[in-house]
Amino acid sequence: MRLMLIHPSALMYSEIFLRLEPLGLERVAAAARNAGHTVHVVDLQVLPRSVLDKEMESFAPDVVGLSLNYLANIPEALEIAHAAKAASPGCFVFFGGHSVSFIAEHVLEQGEGAVDAVVRGEGEPAVGPLLEAVRDGGVASVPGVVSTEGRGPAPLLLDSLDEPRPARDLMRKRNRYFIGELDPCASIEFTRGCPWDCSFCSAWTFYGRSYRKASPEAAAEELATVREPNVFIVDDVAFIRPEHGHGIAEELERRDIRKRYYLETRSDVLLRQPDVFERWTKLGLRYMFLGMEAIDREGLDLYRKRVSPDDNFRALEAARKMGITVAINLIVDPAWDEERFRVVREFALSVPEIVHLTVMTPYPGTEVWHTDARRLTTRDYRLFDIQHAVVPTTLPLDAFYRELVRTQEVINRKHLGLSTAFRALGILGRNLAHGQTNFARMLWKFGRVYNPERQLADHARRVEYELPLPQRREAPGRQDLYIHTRPPSGRARNRAR
Repeated sequence: MRLMLIHPSALMYSEIFLRLEPLGLERVAAAARNAGHTVHVVDLQVLPRSVLDKEMESFAPDVVGLSLNYLANIPEALEIAHAAKAASPGCFVFFGGHSVSFIAEHVLEQGEGAVDAVVRGEGEPAVGPLLEAVRDGGVASVPGVVSTEGRGPAPLLLDSLDEPRPARDLMRKRNRYFIGELDPCASIEFTRGCPWDCSFCSAWTFYGRSYRKASPEAAAEELATVREPNVFIVDDVAFIRPEHGHGIAEELERRDIRKRYYLETRSDVLLRQPDVFERWTKLGLRYMFLGMEAIDREGLDLYRKRVSPDDNFRALEAARKMGITVAINLIVDPAWDEERFRVVREFALSVPEIVHLTVMTPYPGTEVWHTDARRLTTRDYRLFDIQHAVVPTTLPLDAFYRELVRTQEVINRKHLGLSTAFRALGILGRNLAHGQTNFARMLWKFGRVYNPERQLADHARRVEYELPLPQRREAPGRQDLYIHTRPPSGRARNRAR
């Protein structure tokens, strides 16, 4: 069968700071191709919509799949689904991805016939059986699939992260993927899942708190095929198991593979096993993202981070000694007033690290989606991008955005803009010499993307598609939140080899 896979357009923060290759979509594409199907991929992060429209007609897909890891992309995906049905009458359209897994039935209903199914959970084990069922019948019986006939069996976890390898050859304009000065930048996945249970996060609820690892040999073999000099390790928390981090490092050392790496981890993980991260600096680890989320105990307890402020600051010092550039994330509570924003600005200016701000957003699949007593002020999918306030703010909304952007501007002047350009002349020159302009463009784009007038105006847009309301206000049971449930212990041990 002819399968067209589509990634929607970039979100607001991707206009400046990063644009990542759609690794999950590449793996689903590989799984479908391994099952004997012809696969075409269109990534609207890097390709214009006109390309999709032309190729929808020329490729004439039997099946169209859209990746929906982000709620904000759902209205665009629904519009594309209707366009696909018009361009290829009789084609089967399905959605899949992290965010849509938690609201599958609602989105299926919103499709009004343009969406035939939603895949809940991991896409690799589902896509082959789904395509077979589209051809031969029996879609309702495919694990993880929600269709107009109801939910099928529970979604399956991928047996091994070693396969399938991402179908990177299907991607075009790979030079458009970057994160900061790592331009261009590929992505790779060493593990899936997170054993922690932060109240604002849905990574642990999606995977049912399971944790799986690719074998060091497979990880190194895949890295050896990556052409880009820079690699983002997309794991929710890198190197939770020190033996795994050391194992991959040993394989890379044996193969003499050298890249520049960016990864995400937790402060307590860094403090527990600094030797792993020190070893990776010798392999090229240059950047690290730490989700501190808050600078005080009260905020950390609110988000159930299970770390202390002292842990966070000790981790920053440890990373500095290793020569790793750290980006810190802080969650902006809509309850903040001018004084709180001022304190955060002072903190951001007092540390050498890059500080990012994201607005506290209750997402389906998180505990705060069910337990946050404050009523949503909007259910417009497009505003659920961690850059807009979707619950009541203590300040008037326009004042909240002014304070938010003012704080972001202070951070921007510290790390981006003309002064950074002078400090980064060598990086800029090297990138430009190779035709890479992503990093150069981000240095001067901040004011065009982040401004309070734009963010406030986004609330006034006509709303066609809305999120469902939470079904209850009290805390649900843990299992009620899970997309995947843990496999029997024997299978879990096999997967975590």
